[in-house]
Amino acid sequence: MSDSRTVPVCYRHPDRQTYLSCSECGRHICPDCSYDAPVGQKCPECVRSAGAQRVVQARSITSKPSFQTSPVVFSLVAINVAIYLIGLVSPSTELEMLRNYAAWSPAIEAGEWWRGLSAAFLHGGTMHIIFNMYFLYIFGPRLERQVGSVAFSGIYLASAAGGSLATYLFGPANSLSVGASGALFGLFGAWLYAAYRQRGSAAGSAMFNQLGAILLINMALPLFIPNIDWRAHLGGLATGIVVAFLWEQIAARRGNARQMRAVIAFAVLVGILVLLATI
Repeated sequence: MSDSRTVPVCYRHPDRQTYLSCSECGRHICPDCSYDAPVGQKCPECVRSAGAQRVVQARSITSKPSFQTSPVVFSLVAINVAIYLIGLVSPSTELEMLRNYAAWSPAIEAGEWWRGLSAAFLHGGTMHIIFNMYFLYIFGPRLERQVGSVAFSGIYLASAAGGSLATYLFGPANSLSVGASGALFGLFGAWLYAAYRQRGSAAGSAMFNQLGAILLINMALPLFIPNIDWRAHLGGLATGIVVAFLWEQIAARRGNARQMRAVIAFAVLVGILVLLATI
């Protein structure tokens, strides 16, 4: 039989059990006391010190991920799995997709800049897509609910393109890369930046340490597993951190924060695609 006294309670409503905590000060808050931040949530006192923000509804934070709450995440999973299954059923189609849409450096150099995005929807094997889609399911839904579906789409695509740009610039001259890893590391980068900003609180410090450990493990994997494009991982990670930084500096505490986040993310995406098309 569990002891309810071990369950934290809202600091403003002691009768309400909650596992939510303020991303700024670390105090536990119930959904009714939770306000939206660029990534995470804040208590009323921290919000008042920074200006009014949008209230987070309880189900948007605590509910199980679903298509209703995270439509972009579930659509991305469906699209990636469908493309992989098509290639699995028809090897000739898979080969054609790789020829035309993989991030192949000579083709990008010849002007096929769109490969920097299309490669994120191709995967090289069953474990590859299973791992990537699980990663997306873990790190994607809550970020989409926090920043909005359009902004989430922007950071995902920008990070995918950022990963391809890093491979193109720093990889072998004849490199060929596929997979959503760059995009996923971009989502990870956004969470890592948020945790770094909140590291002064107990909750933020714990989150930062956990994400740091996960990052170190993933950075070490190319030492033991061949054919992992670590350059795409770093490029996506850097892109996600940059977008999250711009969200914090430009969009936070604005009444139109969600729209501003979307504009910022897609502006970064366009900038990266321009680089792929011109350098």
